[in-house]
Amino acid sequence: MYVLVTVLVALFFALYLKWFKSRRLCLDAKRLDGKTVLITGGTSGVGKETAIALARRGARVCITSHDEQKGEAAVREIKKESPSMNVQFWCLNLANLQSIRNFCREFLKAEKRLDILINLDGVPALLDWTDNGFSMCFGVNHLGPFLLSNLLLDRLKHCAPSRIVNVTSNIHKYQKLDFTDLNYNIVPLFTYCRSKLANVYFTQELARQVERHGISACAVHPGYVVDEWKSKFSILFRIVMYVFTSMFFISCQAAAQTVIYCAVSDDILQHNGGYFSDCKPCTLQPHAQDSGIAKKLWEASEAMVGLTSSPREHLATRT
Repeated sequence: MYVLVTVLVALFFALYLKWFKSRRLCLDAKRLDGKTVLITGGTSGVGKETAIALARRGARVCITSHDEQKGEAAVREIKKESPSMNVQFWCLNLANLQSIRNFCREFLKAEKRLDILINLDGVPALLDWTDNGFSMCFGVNHLGPFLLSNLLLDRLKHCAPSRIVNVTSNIHKYQKLDFTDLNYNIVPLFTYCRSKLANVYFTQELARQVERHGISACAVHPGYVVDEWKSKFSILFRIVMYVFTSMFFISCQAAAQTVIYCAVSDDILQHNGGYFSDCKPCTLQPHAQDSGIAKKLWEASEAMVGLTSSPREHLATRT
């Protein structure tokens, strides 16, 4: 009897895990011929899977990374898997504001269209500093995409209707922003959560500001993903995480489905500024829907990246 119960429980658990890992699927078959898509971090993981899927739909796909060798290898793989020859690599370091400005200047000279911007590149929960003195998580995950999006807004307006997809995580709900210390860099998980919450607020305020120009914006939780980020940690940590992620995390291909859905589906237009997971809109925690905080973060971010002349009053002293 005990053996039978054990077998049944194991079978149920295995079936549940199979469903959990495969429940995401973008069914929208919309083509993107004549459209240009820019994907930050499109050289690996969810970004590369998204690039392959959108290239298959006929889009001109531009991917970015700070690693040129890795970027060129990714372009070859995307072209092979699509198959499409309309794939370009651009060098971009989101941890350096000057790199972002240089990239935008060159990109706008070379590319006449930008229809879809997917801010996907980011860093995991780690303690480090960007070249400009920001905490690595907040700088790369929020301030970098914030500056990039703002510098590309005119081109997106020119190509309207267009859209911006910001990749976040539902782990954002476990922290709140502290405007006396947006540059918080003490507990790795906390600083990561705050950067993902900033993505949600940024998306909401962005949607409010640009909707009248024909640009829509949404935030996406792709799911917990088996990706290359584990390589940044110790061997022991990677072994433990391999066991855990094999059971509960999803593949990059499955995680890309909601990103693809938000890039192509017209269903998202009625949820401008919304938060999506599993190819459908989801409800945010009350504290993540505060339009006042979203506007305040926008103004603080403008000052931090130099889009305004306001002092950096929201930064804590780097130690």
